[in-house]
Amino acid sequence: MALLVTRRRSGETLPSREFEDVYDRLGQLMSAALGGVEDGVVGPWIPMADISETEDSFVVEVDVPGVNKDQIDIQLSERELIVSGSIEEREHERRHRKTRRTGSFELRTLLPGDVDAERVDARLHDGVLTLSLPKAEAAKPRHIEVSA
Repeated sequence: MALLVTRRRSGETLPSREFEDVYDRLGQLMSAALGGVEDGVVGPWIPMADISETEDSFVVEVDVPGVNKDQIDIQLSERELIVSGSIEEREHERRHRKTRRTGSFELRTLLPGDVDAERVDARLHDGVLTLSLPKAEAAKPRHIEVSA
């Protein structure tokens, strides 16, 4: 049976087990939100991305450092955009620190308007995937004249 270790601070007795439980639960929540290992199952992580809009198109920029174009899959279904892929972990003799993400990633987002899927352009440069998604004619703003 494990003994409960307590720490004293300003006359208080603080059970360290409670802090460990809170820390473990926080780690589980972060893994669920950002992807990670939980119950032996590895989930995809979500890459950082910006979505902006011009008059004619939506622009999505996704950070995927170290990924080649053949490691990325892009799918567009109506207004839902899915960018997925995988970053393989390199073999090292002895690792001293690991902070870069590896494994499967997936970005799912609903675009703010309809897109002309036939004219989508995707470019990968310096670890940033830039998608230019032209707006469908119905989604473009129209100027309406006011009559007297």
